[in-house]
Amino acid sequence: MAAGTLYITPTPIGNYDDITLRAIKILKNSDLIICEELKPARRLLSHLGIEKELVPLNEHNEREITPEIIGKLTEGKKAALISDAGTPLFSDPGNFLVQQCIEKKINIVALPGANSLLPALVSSGLNIEKFYYYGWLSPKKEIRTKELKKLKSVNELLVFLETPYRLKRILTDIKNTFGENVYVVLAYKLTMPNEEILRGKIKSVLQTVENKKLKGEFVLIVNNRKGERNDWR
Repeated sequence: MAAGTLYITPTPIGNYDDITLRAIKILKNSDLIICEELKPARRLLSHLGIEKELVPLNEHNEREITPEIIGKLTEGKKAALISDAGTPLFSDPGNFLVQQCIEKKINIVALPGANSLLPALVSSGLNIEKFYYYGWLSPKKEIRTKELKKLKSVNELLVFLETPYRLKRILTDIKNTFGENVYVVLAYKLTMPNEEILRGKIKSVLQTVENKKLKGEFVLIVNNRKGERNDWR
């Protein structure tokens, strides 16, 4: 029996209309759907009118559940891997599963689709030919401060992801490390009705966040390129 296929399937980061026709087709035709958490997966599938077997895979159980999934794929089943939002494996679990599929010669098909990084970059107004994606800073202040001090020497656009409740904290830490005049772009609640793109010196962006009491998903771009002008606006 031929082995099945693992489909790495992006899901919307907020706006359900962003799901692709191909992703819907894969979800409908898969034998099982591997999800990060059950609740958001059920919400999405209910919206799409799809009922499938769900197998949770997250940072807590990936190594334990992967052999079971590999077994089903080896039997010829088709599985869609989704995250809570966006493109799976991009700051999300699933890497170990993919490694095991490669080792077992199980076919892997990655679909293009929603992510937060590219919309933030292309709407920034900055030169995005090159950038340094750092992702998630440490939740521990002491370690985070050391990370930021090291990043200060990187002469490039720096891109960060963070959880909603640490927005003000991260902005404050970056202001303290890079200076209050460093230029940043805050892409807030992308694809949602209350989406905002805040551009300017970090002191003014932080002030806006505090005044509006913003708390939500975001991507933060810090322009740490030495000597680059941002006052073209």
